[in-house]
Amino acid sequence: MEVRLSQSLQGKMAAQEGERLIRACVHCGFCLPACPTYRIVGDELDSPRGRIYLIKEVLEGRGGSVAREHLDRCLLCRACEPACPSGVQYGRLATVTRPLVTAQSPRTPIDRLLRWMIGAVIPYPARLTRAVSLARLLRPLLPARLAEKLPSGLPAPPLLALRRHHPRRMLIVPGCAQSVFSPATHFSLARICDRLGIEPILSPGSGCCGALFHHFGSEERAIRQIRRNVDLWWPALEAGAEALLIPASACSLMVREYPELLGSDPAYAERARRIADALKDPAALLLSENVDIPIAPPGQAVALHCPCTQSPGVVEALFRQMGIRLSPQPDSPACCGAAGAYALLQPKLSGELRDRKVGALEAGGPAEILTANMGCQLHLASGTRLRVRHWIELVDESQDRALGNEARAAAPS
Repeated sequence: MEVRLSQSLQGKMAAQEGERLIRACVHCGFCLPACPTYRIVGDELDSPRGRIYLIKEVLEGRGGSVAREHLDRCLLCRACEPACPSGVQYGRLATVTRPLVTAQSPRTPIDRLLRWMIGAVIPYPARLTRAVSLARLLRPLLPARLAEKLPSGLPAPPLLALRRHHPRRMLIVPGCAQSVFSPATHFSLARICDRLGIEPILSPGSGCCGALFHHFGSEERAIRQIRRNVDLWWPALEAGAEALLIPASACSLMVREYPELLGSDPAYAERARRIADALKDPAALLLSENVDIPIAPPGQAVALHCPCTQSPGVVEALFRQMGIRLSPQPDSPACCGAAGAYALLQPKLSGELRDRKVGALEAGGPAEILTANMGCQLHLASGTRLRVRHWIELVDESQDRALGNEARAAAPS
């Protein structure tokens, strides 16, 4: 697809990169059925092909509020990328051109205020804790889309009794929202590492991975957070930590993009590359470690939601190996509609995607729903009565139950 950059954009790097990325698109339409919003709305402008055309118009100086409206509805789930025979990097294209779209069509004051509030609170665990506590007091006055996302209470961090002092060490990054809403997740991962003979190091002061501002098109703020994380994690890797473990799949995917985002920064490029190389998926870790830890799987089948940001099949393979049964999911859509802040910014579409996903997850009668991402966990929990948690917590619980059974069997009667 040809693009003729407008005079005003010819010197801008974002526009030049957008032009290069668009050239790969042959307008074939294979991406349409893969797109969750197109399948709901049925409007080609709410498909990757339509959005690429709208971005082309923006780069040529003809964009406006129509382009921003349809691009804002994009989940950035990237389901279109594996479906594209031409290898269009749609996620990168949408992200890099978002500031150009907003510059041509400024947001309303209310939209700007909402985005500012999200950016001022969610990436910072201490602020988020205070905000949730206050919001719970004001729940009857809140809009329904916010009230339904609030948990009944914030969980206290569980007790963490570890053997410690293993020769191997790995750094665990709790993240921002997970630290507040589900500390049990990274504590479960720490206990599993301990059983594998790995000393878990919980990263102190870890906040946002940078994904929120990156998806908002606020590259400066995203880069500041990314550099802060590199400075925070680097000493542990230099001191011998062999891997970086991030339970939230969306954060993990963002960290994999650090080398590209910091590639032109001589002070950070090499460290960003080494951090991304050190990243290890928790499921892949468990599959690769040759340690025979007993496990007592639950009696009932569970439903597994694979987030858009998780490599498909990895957790399923782990569960097969561990004897954890999965319930069937007929006609299950790929995306649950969480997509970071999307659930707050696009509540109607997000709610419809969630309801379709929950319907598929519940269809097989599971005991609970498991996922690999904090945003998906909160979003799915707002649409079901089933318990929703990270899969790592079930594995930890099953291992603990088996070890307890062994201890009781070995105890003198």
